[in-house]
This record gives sequence, structure tokens and C-alpha cells, in this order.
Amino acid sequence: MMKLKKRKIKYTAIFFICWFAFWVFLVDGVLKFQTLVDYFGSYAIVEISLLLLIIIPTIAVYKYTK
Repeated sequence: MMKLKKRKIKYTAIFFICWFAFWVFLVDGVLKFQTLVDYFGSYAIVEISLLLLIIIPTIAVYKYTK
């Protein structure tokens, strides 16, 4: 089991909050969520894509933070 370190968690949490806020601003404010759904044709595809765009970079930050 991987040992959790406070510093790694702190930097990952800060990144997660900022990254999440950026995507919320981008999707809700600039691109408009319904426009994305209309463009891709599926609510589920847009939701899963947005979740992965938040989760994968957050895991990468945790993994590569020393």
C-alpha cells in the first residue's frame, strides 16, 4: 500500500481545486455545456470526458509530486 504524504496530498488538493474551477468556468461559462452535448451528441460522453479531464491530471500530479 502506498504511504500517503501530507505534502503530496496538499499539492494535489490545491491542483484539483484550481483545475476543477478552471473546467467549471470553461464548460459553464465559455463553451456552454449544452453546446458540448449538442456537438458530441451524447450527455454521457461529455460527462465522462470531463471527469477524466479532471481525474487523470490530478492523479498524475499526485504521482509525480515528490
